[in-house]
Amino acid sequence: MSEQEKVFEKLNELNIKYEVTNHPAVFTIEEMDDLGITDKGDVCKNLFLRDEKGKRHFLVVLDKDKKADLKSLQKQLGSTRLSFASAERLDKYLKLKKGEVTPLGVINDINASVEVVFDKTLIGKDKLGVHPNDNTATVWISFEDLKKLIEQNQNNIKYVTI
Repeated sequence: MSEQEKVFEKLNELNIKYEVTNHPAVFTIEEMDDLGITDKGDVCKNLFLRDEKGKRHFLVVLDKDKKADLKSLQKQLGSTRLSFASAERLDKYLKLKKGEVTPLGVINDINASVEVVFDKTLIGKDKLGVHPNDNTATVWISFEDLKKLIEQNQNNIKYVTI
């Protein structure tokens, strides 16, 4: 079963409504802009971060047009210095590769060890665009349903101001 199929199976199992836009592989928001994908809803940018000792991992979900200030995030999360996690850590915790980072990756986080961090401005949005653990499609899902999937996986959720 492909990574996409696993995501769709989980969404269906939880009775979550979603739409899918298939497209060529994209690695940046700019590529998504060029294909017109970002016109269909609020596309999310996703950052996979770690603390200084590599004990805590954070998946930060924010609007595609925002820039995250790591020092501010560190303070809001009560964390030691934050940095981007390696490709090895991304694979180990979420079974994802660079360019595929998505909050839907939590379905691969069996121990629910990754903390999911949402920018508060995403709360209540009806149509968030995230990858289905593969960057050749975008899944459109409401914030509430995305939160439901993460809670069902038992990952901690935090809210920050970005």
